[in-house]
Amino acid sequence: MESTPNPPRWAVRLLQRWHPLETLEEVEGDLAELYIYWHNQLGKKPANLHYVLAVFSVLPPFVKKRASKYPYPQTSFFQPAMIRNYLTIAFRNLLRQKAYSFLNIGGLALGMAVALLIGLWLQDELSYNTYHANYTYLAKVMKRGNDKGRNWSSTSLQYPLATELQTTYKSHFQHIVKASWVQDYILSSGETKISSTGVFMEAAAPEMFTLKMLKGNWSALQDPHSIVLSASSAKALFGNQDPLGKIVKMNTKVQVQVTGVYEDLPRNTELHEIKFFAPFSLWASLNDWIAERALNDWTNHFLYLYVQIKPTSSLEQVSARIKDAELNQIKKLEGLQKQVALQPQVFLHPMPKWHLFSDFEEGKPQSSSVRFVWLVGLIGSFVLLLACINFMNLSTARSSKRAKEVGVRKTLGSLRTQLIGQFFSESYLIVFLAFGLALVLAKLGLPYFNEIAAKDMRLPWNQGWFWLGSILFILITGLLAGSYPALYLSSFNPVKVLKGTFRAGRLASLHREVMVVMQFTISVTLIICTIIVYNQIMFAKNRPVGYARDGLITMDMKSDDFYGKYDVLRTELKNTGVVAEMSQSMGKITEVASGNNGFQWKGKDPNRDDSFGTLAVSHEHGKTVGWQFVAGRDFSREYASDSVGMVINEAAAKFMGLKNPVGESVSWTWWRTQEVKHYKILGVIKDMVMESPYEPVEPTVFYLKGFNGTVNCINIKINPAVSAREALPKIETVFKKLIPSAPFEYQFVDEEYAKKFATEERIGKLAALFASLAIIISCLGLFGLASFAAEQRTKEIGVRKVLGASIGDVWLLLSKDFMRLIAIALGIAVPSAFYFMHHWLQNYEYRVRIEWWIFALAGTGAISITLLTVSYQSIRAARLNPARSLRTE
Repeated sequence: MESTPNPPRWAVRLLQRWHPLETLEEVEGDLAELYIYWHNQLGKKPANLHYVLAVFSVLPPFVKKRASKYPYPQTSFFQPAMIRNYLTIAFRNLLRQKAYSFLNIGGLALGMAVALLIGLWLQDELSYNTYHANYTYLAKVMKRGNDKGRNWSSTSLQYPLATELQTTYKSHFQHIVKASWVQDYILSSGETKISSTGVFMEAAAPEMFTLKMLKGNWSALQDPHSIVLSASSAKALFGNQDPLGKIVKMNTKVQVQVTGVYEDLPRNTELHEIKFFAPFSLWASLNDWIAERALNDWTNHFLYLYVQIKPTSSLEQVSARIKDAELNQIKKLEGLQKQVALQPQVFLHPMPKWHLFSDFEEGKPQSSSVRFVWLVGLIGSFVLLLACINFMNLSTARSSKRAKEVGVRKTLGSLRTQLIGQFFSESYLIVFLAFGLALVLAKLGLPYFNEIAAKDMRLPWNQGWFWLGSILFILITGLLAGSYPALYLSSFNPVKVLKGTFRAGRLASLHREVMVVMQFTISVTLIICTIIVYNQIMFAKNRPVGYARDGLITMDMKSDDFYGKYDVLRTELKNTGVVAEMSQSMGKITEVASGNNGFQWKGKDPNRDDSFGTLAVSHEHGKTVGWQFVAGRDFSREYASDSVGMVINEAAAKFMGLKNPVGESVSWTWWRTQEVKHYKILGVIKDMVMESPYEPVEPTVFYLKGFNGTVNCINIKINPAVSAREALPKIETVFKKLIPSAPFEYQFVDEEYAKKFATEERIGKLAALFASLAIIISCLGLFGLASFAAEQRTKEIGVRKVLGASIGDVWLLLSKDFMRLIAIALGIAVPSAFYFMHHWLQNYEYRVRIEWWIFALAGTGAISITLLTVSYQSIRAARLNPARSLRTE
């Protein structure tokens, strides 16, 4: 049987695009009949020419819109009856095609749930610090400069700089507030003791940060012996009693009076860890060295400065005005040539940039954090797009089932706009149902997502903007998911459809193939990124750290009662039998708490920077943490001369350029008093990873506590033969006996070290989550497409089986097309993932190599998942009885 001849497609599309809609079907049908006549009488090429000329003759300006004296009334899509009819039909279609409905609603719900969670996360990140009413006028005072060609920046400032800003430049500011560093303190009231993080600030702080006062007012810090507590701290100390006027002891030695209670700051503020504010003058009085040496010392950087500019000024203008506030003063003073050479410039770092632009390199804020925020947002958009692609693919794949419906409706007078309205109503019904399910999924998944993202987010059910945004979200998603199916299905030619000559054509499925490729490109890219992030984390975790973390605990010496009791505490702890050794140190084992310069040694280049990490320790520190010596020896109580000895790490020995450093002399000029002390290198230890595990180890020297440094941490090595569960109660008993004023609070060093991987682990978990969801959504769509492909080729499969095809042959027939698409997706995903992850790894000095097996594993996984998804439908179709599939022929 000869097939019906078809005119040139481009000419048909030209006619459909530009001919007036009122007469399009009539003219298109007439021209189709004429083309068949021309083709039979004249042949193909003349028929094509006649058809093209006829098409141009019925396009504007040769024809105009038909003006009817009595136009037919047209039904509006927005009539309630029509909308009700569309929704009724949509519900019937959903119930008739249950599997199709499940795939569409389930896939969209997953995508929309991910988009909801990421939307909440983005809102939380981008609204950081907006809790403070004045946040657009608030800033942190910082400095930057140049040291021998290297740009630098600092948040730690000198007291005389604060004085200069508060006098010479006060006209530009509403408030200028000095602050101490944030630190943990022991607060006690009666028998109740808590460890609380706090800061000492000047009296204007509550007003400047617009604290929401539950008790008292913003002037609560006027008294030098006052304290303002957060609601949670007040509750912990006083229960349900009124805290105002109550006396609180700070670190067991200072009594302060509660003059205010403020609402706990939310987690998305930089100050959320602060649980109390106390007057800066109190802190200054507790540290005698401030009044003795720091008030006029331009070399002592120890305080922080927060400002609020006047509403009539801009942060940029004020920042430019104060730029030379320090330089103008130190140029007039003698002995500050080094500070002048650093070219210090004062500037304001606005509060809106504290969170996402907090990392400074080369004196400039870096945008890595904000890039990560937008990257997560982009990934969330991609996951939603995958779900929308599923909807489009499944809707257009069912085009053959809807073709006759469209033809009959058009024949009975339905306009294309009405058909588009019908298909959009079906789309929006599915999107609405999917959104309801997405809200449930988001509610259930939010605790897990909060844990991964280190957030405290809640669905804002009672916020109008949430529901307004949800409506907008539904409209955009429905438009995105439903536009192509609506336009595609409504464009069918009723003449061809009802004559049975309608064919989708070889390019009809091209868009679906492109979308499947896009889906798996995104999914495979996320899988590769997840594997590389995981490898980078494990690579750093497996890095030799230079000491033994197992069974090692550390605690801050928060009370004065810790000091002077080291020997008796060590003896009591060792007598319990559960403690192997104990030491004291400046800062925790997992940080380099102090750094200094002023060192001289044999052969030193005078132009070379001489900054080292400098940590004071007790004699037993090496035994406690498990130092690994490569040369020399540890500190020993048997040698009095060890008081002027130091142990250095390998990085320091390499930095000094000393081949045999043991026994070499090193002089250290203390910056505060210019006193010089001569040390002797006792030993060299393997590098201890104390800061970032992704960066090179900092050159560090360890010396005995006393000159140039104090200790503030206790480190305890639990006996390896005893479990931590058995050891800790006995250790606590000793501490309560000897230091009753301090709560027994400790941290395991291995847990503290694990926190250094928090950011990368968060990225890895998010990538794994998104990759898993992307694969699930993609497989849902693939499953649906495979089922429709098998359904459309039922008779072909029946014929092939009659002619001897095996189940394997049929499986290969239906699977090979999808495998081709996955191969294309892999070809795009592999180089894309390599490019992105190669650039990401450049952020780390200590980084993993990108191995070939990562791409092989991701590719094998994608192919396996595809085969599993498609095989069910393929084998099911292959097992059908050919007699049933061919009985209608």
